Amino acid sequence: MSKSLNPNQHGHKARKRFGQNFLHDHYVIDKIVRAINPKPDDCLVEIGPGMGALTEPLLEASGKLNVVELDRDLIPILRTKFFNYPDFNIYEGDALKFDFRQLLQHDTQQLRIVGNLPYNISTPLIFHFLSHHTLVQDMHFMLQKEVVDRLAAGPGCSDYGRLGIMAQYYCKVSPLFIVGPGSFNPPPKVDSAIVRLEPYDELPYPAKDARVLQRVVREAFSMRRKTIRNTLKKLLSSDEIEALGLDTSLRPERLSLQDYVLIADAVYDKQQQEAAAETVKSEKV
Repeated sequence: MSKSLNPNQHGHKARKRFGQNFLHDHYVIDKIVRAINPKPDDCLVEIGPGMGALTEPLLEASGKLNVVELDRDLIPILRTKFFNYPDFNIYEGDALKFDFRQLLQHDTQQLRIVGNLPYNISTPLIFHFLSHHTLVQDMHFMLQKEVVDRLAAGPGCSDYGRLGIMAQYYCKVSPLFIVGPGSFNPPPKVDSAIVRLEPYDELPYPAKDARVLQRVVREAFSMRRKTIRNTLKKLLSSDEIEALGLDTSLRPERLSLQDYVLIADAVYDKQQQEAAAETVKSEKV
């Protein structure tokens, strides 16, 4: 069983601007490590190791670990605690700007990413990793429970939206278990949850252009109480949407991922046709 550090023993106080809540519950820590099941050959990366409560059992299991930490005051604490692990590497910086490719040792290796993600960066960080999904074997994140609910939500659910659709486009999403506030120091005001994201080797519903899909989903949910006839009118007319076999009176949360890919491909085709027509027009001039 891992032994975690008390931040106060090291003169470090959790910082609100970094969204720090340090995990200290041994039972939860061991449960997370069992879910991850790290192996010696893994390219394991921890985002925001904090005081190293999860870092220690991960190192014990795998023998090597890369961590990315933004709070420079935590780095000497981590270096001191794990000095006897030669394959423990600390990278100071913002995970949103970090080049994770540098950690891969060969072309076939993939990243296994772990992190207790602060609420204020969780969504942009997840989108960042989704954009590099081919580099990732799996991700295990501690997030606010409401974020995990959004990641896993299906059509017709109030939590269903842009985050869940794009996560499910790229990954199999598996909520694992809930973690109460008492497992952290200081305790947050909400429940947290562990989620596993496993990028698909082959996308179940590949879009012709993922960037177009992202735009379609963003436009659709920009006014989620309105119908898709209204939210998508900048991209497709009602007639064009109906030609796809979709009911334009539906609200965005009623459409499936497959429906959104269908719409995105129609938008892509329309853009290509318009671009081709513009090229012909300019050549005639």
